[in-house]
Amino acid sequence: VQFVESGGGLVQPGGSLRLSCVASGFTFSDYAMNWYRQAPGKERELVATITSAGLTKNYADSVKGRFTISRDNAKNTVYLQMTSLRSGHTAMYYCNFYGGLNSYWGQGAPVTVST
Repeated sequence: VQFVESGGGLVQPGGSLRLSCVASGFTFSDYAMNWYRQAPGKERELVATITSAGLTKNYADSVKGRFTISRDNAKNTVYLQMTSLRSGHTAMYYCNFYGGLNSYWGQGAPVTVST
């Protein structure tokens, strides 16, 4: 299993970023996918989840209305569109899925929201 995450970076408050996570090594379309984040000094938290076909999406209360999760099963890719970013969104963002008893994680995409 491998994930390649991209799209992170430095953005000013109010700006937008789109994270991408390209997956390989498993049947991507069979699994729900998640985005987590971990801010400095804090525990990792679930940000958004999308079911295998993309029909159902769930979000942490703190990002509802700002973030949108989506996927393209033909490209084995899950996305996180982030808008109206503020300093509290600064974190390392990870894509993830749970397969059986195992959890699989990307290497993380850093997002820094600052002037």
